[in-house]
Amino acid sequence: MIQLTVLVAVNMMGSGIIMLPANMAQVGAISLTSWVVTALGSMAIAYGFAQAGLLSQRAGGMAAYAEEAYGKGGYFLTFFLYFLSLAIGNVAIAISAVGYLAAFFPWLSSTPASTCIGVILLIWLTTLANFGGPRITGRIGSITVWGVIVPVAGLSIIGWIWFKSSTFSAAWNPHGLSFFKGMDSSIALTLWAFLGMESAAQNSDAVENPKRDVPMACMLGTLGAAAIYILSTTVIQGIVPNEELAKSTGPFALAYSQMFNPTVGSIIRALAILACLGSLLGWQFTIAQTAKTAAEGRMFPAFFAKTNKMTAPIIGMIVMAVVQSLMALSTASPSLGEQFAVLVNLAVVTNVIPYILALSGLMIMMRKASVPQHTYRLNAFVVIVAMLYSTYAIYASGTEAVLGATIVMALTFLIYGFLAPRFPPPIAAEPLRG
Repeated sequence: MIQLTVLVAVNMMGSGIIMLPANMAQVGAISLTSWVVTALGSMAIAYGFAQAGLLSQRAGGMAAYAEEAYGKGGYFLTFFLYFLSLAIGNVAIAISAVGYLAAFFPWLSSTPASTCIGVILLIWLTTLANFGGPRITGRIGSITVWGVIVPVAGLSIIGWIWFKSSTFSAAWNPHGLSFFKGMDSSIALTLWAFLGMESAAQNSDAVENPKRDVPMACMLGTLGAAAIYILSTTVIQGIVPNEELAKSTGPFALAYSQMFNPTVGSIIRALAILACLGSLLGWQFTIAQTAKTAAEGRMFPAFFAKTNKMTAPIIGMIVMAVVQSLMALSTASPSLGEQFAVLVNLAVVTNVIPYILALSGLMIMMRKASVPQHTYRLNAFVVIVAMLYSTYAIYASGTEAVLGATIVMALTFLIYGFLAPRFPPPIAAEPLRG
């Protein structure tokens, strides 16, 4: 259980936290209140997926859970929205890398156009690097992820030595926001850091006692990541003045520079860049592999399933690199922080809609499995909390993100209208009793 808990926490952390302090500083330290709500909501979501993973051994993850309640249409909607959210998230990761690279190459943040060029170059660099196949990608990612985890976790522990209560107090609410407005403003940003918890139940077949260990590992792993997130983003607000932090393109490097010296800050910046590149490399392959699986299931064009000698789906990778490049162009903003926030909000909305669809399928799965009444009631309560939180996260992401996701959903239904004839309707079953 300890090994699985560590795996869950490491998978979640990645590069999701790396730009958050700067974006949260634009609201003020009052935005830290959103961590508490997000941590509780994320733990409920993680628990729901852990239970679903124990009841369903079908391939497809969240999409398979949604199919239990909504049929093949629910499968496609969940899969496609989640697939797009990964692509959007990749652009946000590339922006994080560019933000940290800007200290070494200032031209990258000099204009929106140069930033966009840098993002697109990183997208294509990591796409080409994936042509070597999954083995190389996996090895690189398993090492580079620690470039974020070690500095962030380290700051959570030793950063308090440099923490100043006066600096934190001045940063609390510089814009005079109400409590709920301050919390709403950062819900999407904090949830962004937790995305990936839906993969926690995927290793249940390798666990000795999955019914006990998987739910506990999901909860403890999410709680562990939450503790590091909350501690690191709190302590940094008491080290770096809020106005300076809000303008930073490399918040953790800036914090270490003030704690020690610019050389240490540069080392942390380099580690963060490597971590972002490793994370981007891994997610690029994941997206292409997901598209390959969809093509094999007749939901995507057949060319997505074609691979080279190294089993890398090259055509799919190239197509997705083009799509991500267009996303980078369409979301170009005056600053790195603004573009990052736009993409994060959109990624969160397109991600939590599949969460709601998949979690609602757990009700059907529990009925089919005839779980004990007390188990049903407990799981139903936690899932309702998870879905209500997910709905709140959609609201807090803002009208622009909700509008964009709605348009994407409409196009998803349009696409499925042409795919639906490929899949015969399910045979009507007897109504569930009890």
